[in-house]
Amino acid sequence: MNEDLNRVIQVDLEKEMKESYLAYSMSVIVGRALPDVRDGLKPVHRRILYTMYENGLSPDKAYRKSADTVGSVLGRYHPHGDASVYDAMVRLAQDFSMRYPLVDGHGNFGSVDGDPAAAYRYTEARMSKIAMAMLTDIDKDTVDFMPNYD
Repeated sequence: MNEDLNRVIQVDLEKEMKESYLAYSMSVIVGRALPDVRDGLKPVHRRILYTMYENGLSPDKAYRKSADTVGSVLGRYHPHGDASVYDAMVRLAQDFSMRYPLVDGHGNFGSVDGDPAAAYRYTEARMSKIAMAMLTDIDKDTVDFMPNYD
């Protein structure tokens, strides 16, 4: 085994970069960038909805600050920055982006004309009725949960 550690293998840098980048980019596309065919959601969307479910943000409850939800998602499931989480949450609340919005937003969540949403400290949100319907049987262990980054 020590022999292998001391041996230098010559590789064509251009070929190695192409192959390595292709493998990496495909894993990113499959794992994060493309919505899942089963529900049309990306992992960040699922993490937002699950966090809202855990926090009791059902349609019959009061709205809660978006900053609280974004912080909970970041702290528990999605260590990729607050902007990516909030942008995804805003999109889930826009009736012009989603046929059936999964987040019921209160405040400025942007416009069809391209106006940006207000900062998350100024908006509030809870799950929509259709999001609750999607999560109806979540406690029946129909989906295997895997450990996250904690």
